[in-house]
Amino acid sequence: MSPHRLGKAREMFNIFNVFNAVSWNLLVGSIITLYVIRLGASSTYIGTLAAMFYVSLFFLPLGRLLTRKISVITIFSMAWTLRSFAMIPVVLAPLAVRSGNADLALGMTMIGVAIFHVTRGIGMVGNTPVISSLAAGPDRGSYITQVQIINSATNMVSGFAIAIILGREPPLFLYSVIMAIGIVCGIASGLMLRKVPEPPRTKAAGIPLAAIFREAFSQNTIRLFLFIFMIVALVSGVSRTFLVVYAREVFSQDDGMVLLYSVFGGLGQLLIGLLVKFFIDRIGAKPLFIICMLIGLMTMIPIVFFPRSGIENLTMGILFLALMFFMLNFGFLGSEGIAQTYFLGLVPADRMLDMGILYFFVFGAAGAGGSLLAGLLLDFLALVGLSPFVSFKILFAAIIVLTGVAVFFQHMLTPLGALPLSGAVKVMFSYRDLQAISLLDRLDRSQDFQEQERLLDELNRNPSQLSMKGLLERTKSPRLATRLESIRALGRLESLDEAAERALINDIVDNHFTTAYISARALGKHGYAPAIPVLRELIHSEDYMLAGEAMIALARLKDSAFRPQLEELVVETGNPRLKIMGAQALGIYRQPASLAALMDMLKDPDPPPYMKEELALAMAEILGMQNRFNRSLSRFLVEPALAANLCLDTVETATEFYRANSGGSKSGRKKSRPSAEAMQAESLHAAVSALVNESNAVPLATWIRELPETASQDKSSLKHVKDLFCRSLEDPELVRSRHLHLLASHWAAGRVRGWAKKG
Repeated sequence: MSPHRLGKAREMFNIFNVFNAVSWNLLVGSIITLYVIRLGASSTYIGTLAAMFYVSLFFLPLGRLLTRKISVITIFSMAWTLRSFAMIPVVLAPLAVRSGNADLALGMTMIGVAIFHVTRGIGMVGNTPVISSLAAGPDRGSYITQVQIINSATNMVSGFAIAIILGREPPLFLYSVIMAIGIVCGIASGLMLRKVPEPPRTKAAGIPLAAIFREAFSQNTIRLFLFIFMIVALVSGVSRTFLVVYAREVFSQDDGMVLLYSVFGGLGQLLIGLLVKFFIDRIGAKPLFIICMLIGLMTMIPIVFFPRSGIENLTMGILFLALMFFMLNFGFLGSEGIAQTYFLGLVPADRMLDMGILYFFVFGAAGAGGSLLAGLLLDFLALVGLSPFVSFKILFAAIIVLTGVAVFFQHMLTPLGALPLSGAVKVMFSYRDLQAISLLDRLDRSQDFQEQERLLDELNRNPSQLSMKGLLERTKSPRLATRLESIRALGRLESLDEAAERALINDIVDNHFTTAYISARALGKHGYAPAIPVLRELIHSEDYMLAGEAMIALARLKDSAFRPQLEELVVETGNPRLKIMGAQALGIYRQPASLAALMDMLKDPDPPPYMKEELALAMAEILGMQNRFNRSLSRFLVEPALAANLCLDTVETATEFYRANSGGSKSGRKKSRPSAEAMQAESLHAAVSALVNESNAVPLATWIRELPETASQDKSSLKHVKDLFCRSLEDPELVRSRHLHLLASHWAAGRVRGWAKKG
């Protein structure tokens, strides 16, 4: 569908979900459990009634057969309308009670609920294809969760309204009124479904169902998921269904209070929906699946250890039950929702309808079996004389064990591009990552280019690995500024994946004069060595911005074989930017052999602005003294008249450091005769003073020639640097350069500091 049609279809489906959720809550939510308890139902009856929800899913194959002659949407709509009419016997059941026949009322309720769920099961054949069709695109997980949020929010609001209406020990006819309203809402939801577009038919529609099942169970990934999902469906259904009975029988809570607890359950479902919507498209379904199951597991443990004395404490009981309803819905309904998202990502699109039936078969079998067994277990424990308090402890202990098994196997699931559990937890507690997710969500919704650029700038200033996918999408924007900001932000990330590296390579090849230079910078920063051959070619590009960034990238990639060619290009080019960036690149290489080429360029009588500064900084980086030198050079640019003082200050500071840290001073006594090293250290100030004040370079050149050999530095490199400075100081064109004065004095002072550290 086009974006416009998809938006309209989603809007209609969202409205359908509001009416559907209201109808469900008024007909077969917690209200039906309270209703049959009032009619005198046993735990086995309640378990059977709850199992109907799951048994209905076994009628999906009937719906599948109907899709051969009737459209999916038609089946979906008709089933939703008819299931509402099926609840009329339940609405009329209080009449049987009034006539003194409670068993007939229970029978009418069972029949009505059974027909409701059977009809629903037939219509559910359209659920997976419709949601899959509407959730197409990069926001699949987000939209599926949005549907769940709508359902949970509606359930919470309608549940609160029901709790207020029922109050304490309401008359049975009030249940009938509420359910009648639910029937009307259900019919309305069925009619709204007709306005949702028909999903595309899948190729698998003609394949026998048994073949689809064999295919699914032959795949390890799907088989493992279905095993885990079976446990999830079982523990989720049993815990939430019998928590209502637990509140009623163990804590003796009235109907209104139990429904109020259900509102807290709806709040938990709503909150987990909001959290999943925020995270799922960024960190993936698998870690969220595990986290929700762990929350459900930890929530049930207090039930097993809850003291009997707590039942008599009204405040404690209310707070405990409210927390249980909230957390169990938070954990297990969150797990069910994420399981569906994971399943949709696991199954091929052309198998969605039939695999969807398999999904609901497993869901139905596990839920029905769990509900029936739980009801039978509770009745059996009551029969042998155990109190409800102890019986429910045994039930929830069994559920805890099953949940632990599911969590154990969840770690074996295929990630489907998700972060590992540890990484997901780290993201959830990282302000930077949370901010990045928020910015990406706002970026996805934004249609204004200026706002997009502002958001991308914020992502650039707050780099997060989670933003990589979203930034890659923005590199294809029709707007240049958006593409530039996206690539800049990619460059700030700690690492790049294969897709990002491939995108940057394509950009430097295809997008000269626009974004290629930013991509070249990013490739160099991230050390992507396979880009070296392409970058070598690009230093001759007419796009001088790209050529310059290619030089720096090659230096960062340590392409030493290319350095001699780079020196030639830097010397020969007349482009000031290429000269500057080439000098930066040679500085990054840190090879003393490049010093001669850089020093020769200092002779230029009319250099571009800041050229000499860039050359000096590059040489300082090669010589390993860029930090101290940069401070002096920056001060020199502000006040050129201080050049001589800056040189002398550097030498004086180094000499004082030598005096304070030399071997003789440290031992607390003066040497009887100063060493040759000490004498040379003391003579440096005079040599530098002659250079900067008298333009006499001979003393400093002599001082440099007489430097002793050191074991800590490569002898050939030291000799090369000494010869370079001596030649430069003796060169009439260079000796007047204040930049050379600063370089030579800082380098010589560095030698003196090195002696002190060595001593």
